[in-house]
Amino acid sequence: MWSLFRRSARLPADQRPPLDRDERVLAWSGTATGTLVVTNRGLWLPGRDTRLGWHRVHKAVWSGETLVVTPAETVSEHDGYTVVADGPAISFDLSDPGDVPDQVRTRVTRSVGYSMHHQLDGGGARVVGRRVSGIDGLSWTVRYDVGVDTDAAWLPERTAELVAAARASVEQQP
Repeated sequence: MWSLFRRSARLPADQRPPLDRDERVLAWSGTATGTLVVTNRGLWLPGRDTRLGWHRVHKAVWSGETLVVTPAETVSEHDGYTVVADGPAISFDLSDPGDVPDQVRTRVTRSVGYSMHHQLDGGGARVVGRRVSGIDGLSWTVRYDVGVDTDAAWLPERTAELVAAARASVEQQP
């Protein structure tokens, strides 16, 4: 009976973010600072007037009471890929989590089309191809491990090679 009640609970109009025409609410929960809204295109976080697209969610962890979201922040743009790093983690105590944790996990997982870690001098790099709502193909990002000398002269060329190899492997799949 609780699940039937939850499904019929609609997001109050005054808490509804400015959704795109093809965007729909999948789940929501109140927090101490407002309403967290999950849509097919991303997360609307309390106190922010922009959506965090699924491809920009680097990590999301659910503890049973608290959802911790770590967004990816752009470090640099390159031809065909973006270098990202973890942004500050944002925590939300959800008053009635309902389907929010499951939808977040599902949507973040679905956004990943390719992910591979590669060893480099001093650490490694994770090359990730993410699906971006409303855009065909994958958007490519690279996240360097702590310890990688990001000022090394050889790094941009090696990174471009890793991204090119990842793209080629995805394009060859049926």
